[in-house]
Amino acid sequence: EMCGRDWSSDVLFRSRRFSPDIRFRVAHPSAAADQNASDERPVSPDDFDLVITTYAMAQKYEWLRSYLWNYIILDEAQAIKNPGTKQARALKELSARNRIIMTGTPIENRLSDLWSLFDFLNPGLLGAIKEFKEFSNKLKDDPSGYAKLRKLVSPYILRRLKTDKSVISDLPCKVEMKTYAGLSKKQVFLYSKALEDINRIITETEGIQRKGLILSSLMKFKQICNHPDQYLGTSGFEEKESGKFAVLREICETIYEKREKVLVFTQFREITEPLHDFLAGIFHREGLILHGGIAVGKRKDIVEAFQSERYIPFMVLSLKAGGVGLNLTEANHVVHFDRWWNPAVENQATDRAFRIGQKRNVIVHKFLTKGTIEEKIDVMLEAKTRLSENIIPGTGEAWITEMTNDELLKLFKLTL
Repeated sequence: EMCGRDWSSDVLFRSRRFSPDIRFRVAHPSAAADQNASDERPVSPDDFDLVITTYAMAQKYEWLRSYLWNYIILDEAQAIKNPGTKQARALKELSARNRIIMTGTPIENRLSDLWSLFDFLNPGLLGAIKEFKEFSNKLKDDPSGYAKLRKLVSPYILRRLKTDKSVISDLPCKVEMKTYAGLSKKQVFLYSKALEDINRIITETEGIQRKGLILSSLMKFKQICNHPDQYLGTSGFEEKESGKFAVLREICETIYEKREKVLVFTQFREITEPLHDFLAGIFHREGLILHGGIAVGKRKDIVEAFQSERYIPFMVLSLKAGGVGLNLTEANHVVHFDRWWNPAVENQATDRAFRIGQKRNVIVHKFLTKGTIEEKIDVMLEAKTRLSENIIPGTGEAWITEMTNDELLKLFKLTL
């Protein structure tokens, strides 16, 4: 009875096709004309079996809070991971006999994400937020607490793994590999200069200011590892100046020879167009771009074009805009051009191709630059992921700001 994405036209189509007898209403302005109704007007639950809306509209429509619903179902429930947001508070004010959530990233950045989800599902099960944060802070000294937490939440979790053939018998294999790239001379120079800056920052600042500067520096190092022009804000993006561009050419030339399709994910919107232009030269034709600046109404057309029989060989996507809610099974190659450093979010993006309807093995390349912070954090994340999997997979990058100065300098140091 609650839906996390703005699917109105798609919902209308699917409901009429698969459940023609269900009486439903899409509570969203884009669907009001099709239903000859205004969503500002309250409806009676007796008139419908199902009401579907978005998270944004759930905050707006007061009449949703006037009923005791039989079920409230949240899709992409990580949308309520921050308990203090207006969106999360509005959803938790709704009344229902039963509550269900669906999410591929229950722990997206920190363990408190899980607390917020259970605060909706079963308020009080994990205590108050202050108590839970105190418990979380102790886990680094007492990892046995993970097992206790898992025992507490596991009865409420139904987890589907795509690798389980009893769940999806005809899904092909997914092959993941780390693809290493070197740095150009220009990248080495810029990286070394940025290292001098981070050394000064961590010794001269403290508290919230220190954390903010570390995270902004982290983004700068990521940009340098992608391409010097991205970091400098200049145009050109010559292949010879980026090790990642050279490796991307090798991979995509093989994809082109096989006449297959690839999804290229980046967390940076500003590099989507340079990547598109570079790939267009390799594939000798235009591809597609999808990022947060693309109007919602156009995204469906972009997906349909990629999924069509026309040979559109590649799509460049920003991770946040293209990482959920899309079916892109025409691609059987996925490239993570830069690492989000959150395995759960990365895996969810990969699953745009590795999902029901995929008929070929999916090859996933995760780009890392040798000797840089990317390679070092990847090693650390593997260890943290194994630990957090005692509950549910997922981790973020805020933990980097809690490191000591010596630990940070060792992390950022360039080792060639």
